[in-house]
Amino acid sequence: MALVVICGQPCSGKSMAALCLAEALKESESKDTVRIIDETLFHLDRNQSYANMTAEKNLRGVLRSEVDRSVSKDNIIIVDSLNSIKGYRYELWCLARATGIRYCVLYCDVEETHCRKWNEERQGKGEKGEVAYDDKIFEDLVRRFEKPDRRNRWDSPLFELWPHKNGIEKSSDAILDAVSYLTKKLDSKSRDVKILQPTIATQNTRFSEANSLYELDRATQEVTNAIVEAQSKALGGPLNGISLGQGLPNINISRSVGLPELRRLRRTFMKLTGQTSLSGRPPPSDADSAKRMFVDYLNRELDTTA
Repeated sequence: MALVVICGQPCSGKSMAALCLAEALKESESKDTVRIIDETLFHLDRNQSYANMTAEKNLRGVLRSEVDRSVSKDNIIIVDSLNSIKGYRYELWCLARATGIRYCVLYCDVEETHCRKWNEERQGKGEKGEVAYDDKIFEDLVRRFEKPDRRNRWDSPLFELWPHKNGIEKSSDAILDAVSYLTKKLDSKSRDVKILQPTIATQNTRFSEANSLYELDRATQEVTNAIVEAQSKALGGPLNGISLGQGLPNINISRSVGLPELRRLRRTFMKLTGQTSLSGRPPPSDADSAKRMFVDYLNRELDTTA
């Protein structure tokens, strides 16, 4: 239903803002599932993740992939991270647009001196869940922070918090405004809530029957999820075939396949399947037939590119 990007300098209260927003959403009338995606979800060390540009890029890729897997019209995803680079916020905005959901940015606007003070306090406590940044990493992150601008599509609508002035509670004005925006029911009079619409580039080819598109989208996503889960359990080891269930062919891959490549193959398959005139066959009308076609396509393509 929505994607919320928490943004702010290091030690500016982002995690507290994410928790308060999640609690406020759960107490609202909305029945959507609320989920927070952050570094702790993957047991990543904060300083190691920002030790250099390569590690930071890998961290952003992990978080973006998880958002891509999780975002849908049935839940509210909160991305709790620095999200300090405007190009990265644009990528998250594109994921929301491709799904056709609401999007907003919650910005913890805290002066650098307060962030530095809070980081030093964490260094003194060393409590679990309050890991401090190393001084060198902290200075680098502050220097490279790109403040959100509500004039940018990927930074709008923008809800601002001032934790160093008013603190953060689920009853804070910005939190309540964000909850109202995310849960407001749409009608013909709604003007202040924007649902992102997929562009031609992000839309899948339409079939003559709406049910075919639904089955194809759901089935291919289930196959993709099965591959990602199997590779995660294998911990980089060899895979001797991924089973999707009785009566369905196994997925045979001899190498690790990243999510970007799986997404590319999935998009290509859906477009080719939509062009029924090329194959002379109608699109699949049920989930099992869609899975068989997609698995055959993957086995053929991955065998070719191995």
